[in-house]
Amino acid sequence: MDVAKFTQALTPEIIENFKTAIEIGKWPDGKKLTKEQLETCMQAVIAYEHQHLKEQERTGYVPPKETPCASDDETPLKWEK
Repeated sequence: MDVAKFTQALTPEIIENFKTAIEIGKWPDGKKLTKEQLETCMQAVIAYEHQHLKEQERTGYVPPKETPCASDDETPLKWEK
């Protein structure tokens, strides 16, 4: 199954269950997620959100800074030996 068909089969409820499983590391029945299950859930959430949500609504979105961290007129650090 390709990614597009896979993400179309996912529902918001499934994605929320995946997110909860990722957060707590367990399935609703209490069984621990394997490394492969964790990776698959994360990939499914990312693919689903990329296809169905605006960028600002996606998990992990960080808005751009309004001002830069440093200005161009700052003197660079000089390391002493």
